[in-house]
Amino acid sequence: MKRIKAACICQTLHFMLKEDVGHDYAVKLVEQEVEHYKKTLDRNQTKYKILEEIPQDDGSIMIKIVKQYNQSPVGDYLNS
Repeated sequence: MKRIKAACICQTLHFMLKEDVGHDYAVKLVEQEVEHYKKTLDRNQTKYKILEEIPQDDGSIMIKIVKQYNQSPVGDYLNS
């Protein structure tokens, strides 16, 4: 029998600009979407660590994150 002792998922997320709105408004929407994503992780009590949050030249945002997979224990993945 096997049991998961620790599990995390590593993701690179690109929060892209909407094309059907003005540029400044699209940038603002992306910033709001990133904040909403973080608050959702907190509200769901998902353990996570943002490794990088990189604003792109066009105003979009790229995030590299390691986060808890389902409700599995995270072990040492989020240390360091």
